[in-house]
Amino acid sequence: MRTALLAATASAVLLVPAPVASAGASAAPVVRCPRAPAPGVSRPPRPSPPPAVPEQRVVGGAALDTTGLVAPAGVSAPPGVSATSWLIADLDSGQILGGCGPHEYGTPASVQKLLLAATMLPRLDPKQTVTVTEDDMFIEPGSSAVGLVAGGRYTIETIWLGLLLNSGNEAANALARLGSGTDSAAGVRAMNEHAHHLGALQTHAVTPSGLDGRGQFTSAYDLALIARACFADPTFRRYALTEHAQIPVQPAQRTKGFEIQNENQLIYRYPGALGGKTGFTDLARHTYVGAAERGGRRLVVTLLGAESTPMRGWEQGAALLDWGFTLPRDASVGRLVEPGELTATPSAAPSALAAPGAPRPAAASGPTRTGSGWLWSVTAVSAAGVVMLLGGLLWRRRRRLP
Repeated sequence: MRTALLAATASAVLLVPAPVASAGASAAPVVRCPRAPAPGVSRPPRPSPPPAVPEQRVVGGAALDTTGLVAPAGVSAPPGVSATSWLIADLDSGQILGGCGPHEYGTPASVQKLLLAATMLPRLDPKQTVTVTEDDMFIEPGSSAVGLVAGGRYTIETIWLGLLLNSGNEAANALARLGSGTDSAAGVRAMNEHAHHLGALQTHAVTPSGLDGRGQFTSAYDLALIARACFADPTFRRYALTEHAQIPVQPAQRTKGFEIQNENQLIYRYPGALGGKTGFTDLARHTYVGAAERGGRRLVVTLLGAESTPMRGWEQGAALLDWGFTLPRDASVGRLVEPGELTATPSAAPSALAAPGAPRPAAASGPTRTGSGWLWSVTAVSAAGVVMLLGGLLWRRRRRLP
């Protein structure tokens, strides 16, 4: 199974700065990622991630199975950042330009709201007016909120803007509930199903907002898959570049209207910025997703576990984007898989799944087509085969009885 997932052009990949005989091979030395100095901080104990699954660590390319740096051969080293893992990819072709521990587990914080957007944007009418409930307001005290009120009436578009501009956790609860049709817990289940549909097999959501929860993880690679689905949606692209929005007055609750502004500094300070999402919790530290366009080329960067000094999350993302735009258009160390590719039946699974391959269209964002992950599909089909074999043997035995 591992071999089927791994076809990669090792000759085109170099673990910078030291060359290796075969990128992604078990004997290859791990090359440290360039690091920016960062202050020591106190943080809660990091939860134990689930056991590594070899097949998941090579999704997108064998060279991605590393805790260290992977970059195209012959290019300059990327800038040093404090993020513990990161990845940069082409939004349109899906080709991965480089990364640091791209399949290492990390804690998402509010960049998880992008998974909520990828899951629920196609399900909800932005012009519909809805009522925020008391349950929607159940968020961690002191955590990020946009200022919605229980009983307040808002358009779904207003709630999306509150989520993506100001990272409102109550907005996340409301959208998860509305998108699922029942409650936010059902919305989280839909998020996990959609993550697996996208190929984000290392992602598991526990909260719709990204507030820390036991067993909640993602990876830089998975975040790139999720971000690609978001940026394929024109409504998301419009929201991501919205600089400010108005939260309307709520007369029945006696609250005034107010203006919110986009917290993602990339859209103000980086030429060609397309938007993205910021995140922070004491446990996750700073997380970031950002995208930009230059010379007709659209790149996305994802990073996890960063500190805000000497560079803030968006500045680290900007530095990596600058590096990515200097690379040749055909530079690649792997690729982003397509939605549904890993959840296809094993007999229909494409060969050379992990190979960079030719440019592909941007992933489309849409309803989840299946609720089962790729590995579950393999298990189910294998089990069915065993049952059929045993059934056949039993039938033959009965035929032989007098």
